[in-house]
Amino acid sequence: MNAQQKTALRLAGVAVVMCGLSFAAVPFYDWFCRVTGFAGTTARAESASDTVLDREITVRFDASLDKGMPWTFKPAQRQMTLKIGETGLAFYEASNPTDKPIAGTATYNVAPDAAGGFFAKIDCFCFTQQVLQPGETVQMPVTFYVDPAMVDDREGKFVNHITLSYTFYQTDLPQEQAALAPAKGSTLQ
Repeated sequence: MNAQQKTALRLAGVAVVMCGLSFAAVPFYDWFCRVTGFAGTTARAESASDTVLDREITVRFDASLDKGMPWTFKPAQRQMTLKIGETGLAFYEASNPTDKPIAGTATYNVAPDAAGGFFAKIDCFCFTQQVLQPGETVQMPVTFYVDPAMVDDREGKFVNHITLSYTFYQTDLPQEQAALAPAKGSTLQ
């Protein structure tokens, strides 16, 4: 094998490695954000906190829709104050004003970023795809707490307000729902 062939083989190897790393980057970044709370990514908890502190924190609620998502979407209340470690229950309201079923998925984050890893969701509508039928309005719950470990964190100990934000995106209907949806151009009776 001559020098040009060796160089070409090495360059092909580098290209294969780079391609593999690009596919691994997305799941790795997702894992990194969930573990560290980076970029306001929240934690997921199986149960409530076993410690409740005397210190209070205010949680604000925000809602938005992706461009083209036909739903209306808003928090049922703008904010709540609870003790750090105390379980909170908040609701968001979504409506489908159209004449066809619409599926959606919510993305979420918290601000400031320093609170991300300490904001723990026990249950949330954002964990699964939501399907709203024509004219349907639903109340969607999110159960959460702020981890008491935040008060010992270098940056987290200064956080007094957290904003929980959701954005709903339209997604494809599940197969069983899509089969029941009227064809384009038809109307529901």
